[in-house]
Amino acid sequence: MVSPNSPAATDASASSATTIPDVVIRLAGNSQDGIQAVGGFLARLAGRSDQDVMTYMTIPSTISGGPSIFQVRMGSGDILSAGDRADVLVAFYQHSYDSHRASLRPGGVLLYDSDHVKPDPDDRTVTAVGVPFTSATVEAVGGNSKEKGKNIYVLGLLARMFDLEVPKLAQLIKERFAGKNEDIVRNAMLAFDAGYAYPAESLRNCLYRLEKSAGAAPGARPQVTGDGNSVLAYGLLAAGVRYGAGYPITPWSSIMETLRTELPKYGGIFVQCEDEIAAASTALGFAYGGHLSITGSSGPGLSLKMEALGWATMAELPLIVINVQRGGPSTGLPTNIEQSDLMQAIYGSHGDAPRVVLAPKNVEDCFYLALEAGRIARDFSTPVIILTDQAIATRIEAFEEPDLKKLMVEVKPDTSPRPPEFKPYPLGGMTRHAPPGSIMTSGKYPTVTGLEHDEHGHPTASPALHTKMTEKRREKIKAVANSLPAPELAGDDSGDVLLIGWGCTYGPIREAMGRLRHAGVKAAHMQMRHLHPLAPGLDQTFARYKHILVVEINDEGLYGYGQLATLLRGCFANPAISSITKTDGLTWKVSEIVERVAKKIDLPDSTIGMRKQSILAVTPRA
Repeated sequence: MVSPNSPAATDASASSATTIPDVVIRLAGNSQDGIQAVGGFLARLAGRSDQDVMTYMTIPSTISGGPSIFQVRMGSGDILSAGDRADVLVAFYQHSYDSHRASLRPGGVLLYDSDHVKPDPDDRTVTAVGVPFTSATVEAVGGNSKEKGKNIYVLGLLARMFDLEVPKLAQLIKERFAGKNEDIVRNAMLAFDAGYAYPAESLRNCLYRLEKSAGAAPGARPQVTGDGNSVLAYGLLAAGVRYGAGYPITPWSSIMETLRTELPKYGGIFVQCEDEIAAASTALGFAYGGHLSITGSSGPGLSLKMEALGWATMAELPLIVINVQRGGPSTGLPTNIEQSDLMQAIYGSHGDAPRVVLAPKNVEDCFYLALEAGRIARDFSTPVIILTDQAIATRIEAFEEPDLKKLMVEVKPDTSPRPPEFKPYPLGGMTRHAPPGSIMTSGKYPTVTGLEHDEHGHPTASPALHTKMTEKRREKIKAVANSLPAPELAGDDSGDVLLIGWGCTYGPIREAMGRLRHAGVKAAHMQMRHLHPLAPGLDQTFARYKHILVVEINDEGLYGYGQLATLLRGCFANPAISSITKTDGLTWKVSEIVERVAKKIDLPDSTIGMRKQSILAVTPRA
């Protein structure tokens, strides 16, 4: 291991390294090269160094792999997006260079494998540094490893370039390969050392040092890092989920795998079923038994669960359903981002089947929204769908560790004797089930069924009772709405434009709002976490803005509006509500949003042209 006090480290420390607040590094190669592992190391290092971090990745949908990227933005301050353009592009192959050279900002650093890449010799707008990743790794590791480990070699190079904390990286590498053959750990460390020891003369024009973080505030909890799927799974555990069922599908599967491993530690179980219908039905069986249970999938699987979800609405059972959205329809783009399942989540079932739909705004929010989903499902005895997406599912962020002692919920079946007047479905009150095994002191035992029923759950075909029970299920969801807080509003309290988003659009929209305000536009941002029902008071907020632009990753449809914009227009009949949509399978860039807003708004003053130019000109380095 190269010690921070070694000659190589001393050379780097004594160099004229440029101190920068944050950096955007894009690793471009093939999925089998382990670039996701390198990005993960960098992200977790940032988390352990009290720095902020956000990542972004694309992976091929083919089993054999193919071109892939991992982008990480890390540094001090509040990092809200993974960055529009890279400060450093690491190109493993010629196709990596050809496809991603345009993503590198002018003045950035091109770090490329000179064994495989021949950059444009006439390109003087960036600093190009050729390093033989492949042959240098083979030389360092030797044996039969060939070029395996060149990703760790690159990690060593980046550690040298940015004066990263070597001991912490070494610990992360050892943790990553813990339990593996000792030769694997040894080879990884050999590759890292070789990359870190690369001659300083070749890197003299691209040595940087990230600003030190101000550190955690007094009394603050330590930072943790994680991806959205993992954080959501642990949020479900904290919410009291102990039972679940599912079927594997990208990009939901890692939640299922985490729960399959973790639930037995809490006395629970996760069942992998033969299909999506069986998974939803099995989860409902757990709910019938008095447990808070979970099922999940991605868009195609959610479609298959819809009949069972209609049953859950009729039976009024507490159930959490996760939908990690991906590009669609059909098999679509299984490893790309899209927010096109909103209407399915709200209206997908047959009949009048009102349910709750929530959407986390970032990785940290996955944890807390899981807690909220559990609370709503239990308090209102209803299915709750959490709509997350591929971008949040796979990206890594750092955030303050939740206080589990205060937040953990234990949900156990209540089989205590029920009084004579007990009715599980009272027309004048909230549904409360009696799990199997509960004693009915009246001698009348209730039924849970998908048929319309009376207050005891017994089937009925009474037209009047069906009308009353339909109203009861509708009013219950309205009661959920009345319990919701108003969405957070950032920026100007009134003015030119209100940007609305949901899901993974949170960070780019917030940064876009900042650029707009810097250019003199009175702008605000609202990220909606409660998509159905809507929190009260939104119409009064909307009335204070000339333009209400809903930023989504779905198609504008036949009538020119994205799915959330359609819902809001239908609810409030406000003609100021309009759409900014796209369907390229990628997350929004800040500059994309700013440009689209500049085309949409029509400010009533003679400087509109100048103001639009100034908006586009406010583009930070990263």
